[in-house]
Amino acid sequence: MAVSEIDRLIELLARLPGLGPRSARRAVLHLIKKREALLLPLATALAAAAEKIRSCSLCGNLDTEDPCAICRDERRDPAIICVVQEVADLWAIERSGAFGGRYHVLGGTLSALDGRGPEQLRVDGLAARARAPEVSEVILALSATVDGQTTSHYLSERLAGAGVSVSRLAHGVPVGGELDYLDDGTLTAALKARRPAER
Repeated sequence: MAVSEIDRLIELLARLPGLGPRSARRAVLHLIKKREALLLPLATALAAAAEKIRSCSLCGNLDTEDPCAICRDERRDPAIICVVQEVADLWAIERSGAFGGRYHVLGGTLSALDGRGPEQLRVDGLAARARAPEVSEVILALSATVDGQTTSHYLSERLAGAGVSVSRLAHGVPVGGELDYLDDGTLTAALKARRPAER
C-alpha cells in the first residue's frame, strides 16, 4: 500500500527531536489548515536551507557563506577560541551575549561506546588553530557528562604544547537555583569550583 503525502510528512516530522507521532500529526494538521501562511513558506524555506546552508570550514558553524558570519566578523577577538560540542551549543552561547571571541565546533564528544574517537571529531583543526600566533586561550565549553569530561581532558593534553592557556567552563549552582533541587553531581562540581566570597 502506497504511503500518502500526509503520512510521509507525519513520518518525517516525527523523526525530529522532541516530536513523536502524535505531535507530528498535530503539526501536520496545523500546517495543512494554514497552507498559505505556513505550509508553502515552510516548504520554500526548507528547500532554500537545503540548498544554501553549509558548514563553515574554519569553525564548523552553519551558515550560507564559508567562512561563516562569526569567523568573518572583525570585531570578534581572534585570541580566544571557545570549543563546543555541537552548533546548538554555539547558538546557546551566542544568545547569552557573554562571549566575543571565535568558536570551534567539535561535532560531538569522544565516546568509546559509540565508536567515536579523535578522528571522527574536528580535533586536528582545533590543534592547528590553537597554534596560530594570535590565539592565546582556548575555552573548553563541553558538557559535564562523562564523555564531555573525557573529551575536555583529552583536549587539554592535546593542546598542552600549543603555547595557549586552556580553561574550562565553571560547573555548579545555576543562578536562581535552590540547593534542595540540585543533583549530587552539580553540588559536587559547585563545591570543587568554589571561589573566595566577594566583600
